[in-house]
Amino acid sequence: MGDKGGKKDKAKKEKQTAAQHTLKEKRKLKKEK
Repeated sequence: MGDKGGKKDKAKKEKQTAAQHTLKEKRKLKKEK
């Protein structure tokens, strides 16, 4: 019954974690320069 909501939440979490990953990578590149 709550499958739709669960899938949406999962996608949201995945997007957030992906965004955090890119931020970490950007910081790493800045430090290396």
